[in-house]
Amino acid sequence: MVSLYDGGIYLVNGKDIIPEQESVRVEAFTGKKADKEAAKKGTIAYSILSAHNTADNMEQLKLRFDSMASHDITFVGIVQTAKASGMEKFPIPYVLTNCHNTLCAVGGTINEDDHMFGLSAAKKYGGIYVPPHIAVIHQYMREMMAGCGRMILGSDSHTRYGALGTMAIGEGGGELVKQLLRDTYDVAYPGVVAVYLDGSPKPGTGPQDISLAIIRAVFKNGYVKNKVMEFVGPGVASMTTDYRNGVDVMTTETTCLTSIWRTDEDTRNYLAKHHREEDYRKLDPADIAYYDGCVYVDLSKVKPMIALPFHPSNAFEIDELKANMKDILHMVEMDAEKVAGGKAHFTLLDKMSGNDLMVQQGIIAGCAGGTYTNVMEAAHALRGKNCGCDEFSLAVYPSSQPVFSDLVKKGTVSDLMDAGAVIRTAFCGPCFGAGDTPCNNGLSIRHTTRNFPNREGSKPGNGQMAAVALMDARSIAATAANGGKLTSAWELDCWNDIPEYEFDDKSYKNRVYQGFGKAEEKKALVYGPNIKDWPEMSPLTDNILLKVCSKIMDPVTTTDELIPSGETSSYRSNPLGLAEFTLSRRDPEYVGRTKKVDQLEKARVAAGEEKELALEPDLANVFAAIRTIAGNEHVSVKDTEVGSMVYAVKPGDGSAREQAASCQRVIGGLANICKEYATKRYRSNVMNWGMLPFQMEAEPDFEVGDYIYVPCVRKALDGDLSSIKAYVLGNGKAVKDQIKELDLYIADMTPEERAIVKAGCLINYNRSRH
Repeated sequence: MVSLYDGGIYLVNGKDIIPEQESVRVEAFTGKKADKEAAKKGTIAYSILSAHNTADNMEQLKLRFDSMASHDITFVGIVQTAKASGMEKFPIPYVLTNCHNTLCAVGGTINEDDHMFGLSAAKKYGGIYVPPHIAVIHQYMREMMAGCGRMILGSDSHTRYGALGTMAIGEGGGELVKQLLRDTYDVAYPGVVAVYLDGSPKPGTGPQDISLAIIRAVFKNGYVKNKVMEFVGPGVASMTTDYRNGVDVMTTETTCLTSIWRTDEDTRNYLAKHHREEDYRKLDPADIAYYDGCVYVDLSKVKPMIALPFHPSNAFEIDELKANMKDILHMVEMDAEKVAGGKAHFTLLDKMSGNDLMVQQGIIAGCAGGTYTNVMEAAHALRGKNCGCDEFSLAVYPSSQPVFSDLVKKGTVSDLMDAGAVIRTAFCGPCFGAGDTPCNNGLSIRHTTRNFPNREGSKPGNGQMAAVALMDARSIAATAANGGKLTSAWELDCWNDIPEYEFDDKSYKNRVYQGFGKAEEKKALVYGPNIKDWPEMSPLTDNILLKVCSKIMDPVTTTDELIPSGETSSYRSNPLGLAEFTLSRRDPEYVGRTKKVDQLEKARVAAGEEKELALEPDLANVFAAIRTIAGNEHVSVKDTEVGSMVYAVKPGDGSAREQAASCQRVIGGLANICKEYATKRYRSNVMNWGMLPFQMEAEPDFEVGDYIYVPCVRKALDGDLSSIKAYVLGNGKAVKDQIKELDLYIADMTPEERAIVKAGCLINYNRSRH
């Protein structure tokens, strides 16, 4: 089904895979000797990256994007940051969609206030504004913005338009601010991995099944981490572009940097259907292209899949699950105990009825599930069927008004409603916990993007817990037709009879504000009472003193755990208000601890040195211990910033949300220490918010409450980051014989990233330049 090559490969004539160790065979195929460096330039990725690179080399890229996109959880903070940094207008097309806090169901007026802020920003700075319910962010970008050879940057992690020939990257808001200021996205040239598609999917196998099979193969081993996934091979042509979009959006869950696909006549037809045929060009690798790895996928062998809680990589064939149901469900229950931390209880074995698994809810929604093809296939499975009137319910969210409109015209919506499905408007809520939260101890099957812990909206801290299993729309519909009994799409025979999609953009013409190039600089931004400016951040001092405020030893810590999604999203325009939720589901005591550290830092800044030492006895003890360290006898409190620190083994898997870092920063966070960062985007967020992204190889020999002293940290940022000496000082009762040395390092940082951290945050850095 899916296999991985041990090393690099040459792809010859777009179809023949030759492992690097057999490179002599390249000449037999082409008459030319293999030239690895030249062949690296033969990938589609290289051609697009080189066209967008403003640096004088291809080793350290400085990229400018063609357009950008944000939704209503992120665009307020981005605009506020860019405004504070001196932005006067949007220099490239910037789409502001309203598909996350769409429902305006939490916090009174604050969600709609954010929407009105977005509309006023589009008018003032020249943006494109998509009102609530009109389209989810990625469907709008597919339909209206993506084109062959382009690059798009978005403040949502699932910014992926590779199937349309666009390299798209999801990043934190700081990276979008840089583009708004005409700065660059800086990244070392990434590895490029071929995803070689062979054969064609069997009827009933959907894009989510293909995605989950790939994610299962590559996530845990990091095979494509921070690399480009380039989809090639004859199997690409077996899928429509709409189907490819469904596979492509899930590449985010592999932790790759971005994706790109070869394009063909079906890509052209998709763009032509959307009145943009001029945005098509054929993209193919060169006759000889070198890839740093290869994921081989035999599409014909991919069966209907299910990703059980609590990650898309926890995937099984549905038949495999049914054959080993008790053992597999028991393992998930054990994982649930760890997630709940003793505060809630979640069971799956009680959902077995004989050899069947009964689920309580089905959802088909968003950029992954709500596409025309997926909804149409689901409707065929449910035509004349009945979802039943018991526990099970089904909700379907078409991904845009044009998709919804065509489904209505074709009678598809009636078929779904007659079967008992509920039809809703374009909304991302089920994907991040702001819509259709299942009942306590419920299991929801969803064609959405993620099934991380509590992402469906439950709150273990309040004794509530539910969970999500990811499945394709086809198998969800088959399950619905069976009244909630888990069913593989292969058990039905109704697939691949999909009428041609007819795109009608009237709803966009009538409702989307098209302001690019029409900035009205005298217009005022419209502020609701919840929208607050970023608080001031201090520049980095010569030395730093960190207090360990949380220690998380889980193998991976997601951004959902760092700052929860769901109803907390309503407060993302209020930095200090949102920060109250930091780590609330993982370490509820963290906020109180870091606030005390922040008070110490504020007192240090406000008071003289001797007064400061008198204010806090533990801090006086710590500095007394610091001065026993050779070379630090005269360390000054004035030159030593005090901040909080979080240790996590591998933080940052999941969302691009910058708030996972900014929430730490605004209430005292100064650094993270980890073994590795799960994603580039989270590490970038940490640096853009002025925190030091430390790493260490050893196990953490410190506990919550301990102080860690890092001398000469500004000097370290000016030099070699591979070895940074630090000292564990205990919990404020430190004496000389308790001091332990700590070996830290920081992975490579660009000159700009070093300057941002020294300035205290991106806003400070930008202010210093204007």
